[in-house]
Amino acid sequence: MATYPALDRRHFLQASAAGLLAYSSTNWAQTTAQDQDSAWPTRPVHVLVGFPGGSSPDLTARLLAEQLGKTIGKQPFVVDNRAGASGNIAAAALARATDQHTISVMINGNMTIAKLLNPQLGFDPLTDFSPIALIASAPYVLAVHPDLAQGLSGQAFIDKAKTAGQDWNYGSPGLGTVAHLGMELVKSRTGIDAVHVPYQGNPQAMQALIGGEIQMSLLPPAMALAQHKAGKLALIGISSATRSVLTGDLPTLAELGVAGLNLEVWNAVAAPANMPEAIQARLATAIATVLAQPHTQQQLLEQGWVVSDTSAQALRQRIAADSASLGAIIREQGIRLDR
Repeated sequence: MATYPALDRRHFLQASAAGLLAYSSTNWAQTTAQDQDSAWPTRPVHVLVGFPGGSSPDLTARLLAEQLGKTIGKQPFVVDNRAGASGNIAAAALARATDQHTISVMINGNMTIAKLLNPQLGFDPLTDFSPIALIASAPYVLAVHPDLAQGLSGQAFIDKAKTAGQDWNYGSPGLGTVAHLGMELVKSRTGIDAVHVPYQGNPQAMQALIGGEIQMSLLPPAMALAQHKAGKLALIGISSATRSVLTGDLPTLAELGVAGLNLEVWNAVAAPANMPEAIQARLATAIATVLAQPHTQQQLLEQGWVVSDTSAQALRQRIAADSASLGAIIREQGIRLDR
């Protein structure tokens, strides 16, 4: 039988003290972290927005910030506009943040394909951000000049567009935007071969469409519906997999033969990857509480957004789906913004 040397009293006490100190230090660290998390926020929370005041992301962020300040109740949530580079200036600032009091309201591209479009970016959305919550989404509407769609069904218009080849143009709010890549998805799944014409934004693309400079464009629902009611645009279908409360009986493009198309514009809340998980969870719970309120949903609906599953898991699924479908088009066509 093996024998072990006896532990004298002095060594026993030293070992016991060391163990107690290690346990106390670990327990103190855990308690301190928990106290810090439960006390959060301890100062105003900055909500970065990569677009100017009055833009759709800005309006959504201000609505959410006001309600989060009331729901959490300790500190205000302050919108901080860092406009430029299609939202990537704000996104880069979020990736660098270490104060645990900076979050951002972002759109699809900043959380999915930004690095694919510009490998020189100083951040990677798939590794530098923590997805917190999906806010809301909306389909794009394929809008066309009314003279081209007169008397035609949606399917008949798509056939007409295929026949037109490169004699037709389509507009987008810029190279590499989700609307641009979405239209390239439509082209790849239908045989349409219209030429891309990038504009500075959706309003400019819409005006070009109304003026006959281009023949079609994927537009946000609120914008497209307003011009349709005014008789200036015809609407063919929407880009989501199912019909939307925003667009009533307007069919999906998938119903019209655009196989497998499921693309929406969405906005979400992200935090730096270094934000503690307990704070992320607390923030996600507060956002879910805000977005479950009927008056918040109604305000977002009036802005052209539909609230559905707001969970971080739903957001991760959106990120994965968009990264796959839009990433495939980017790679296939060699679309880059750093050239």
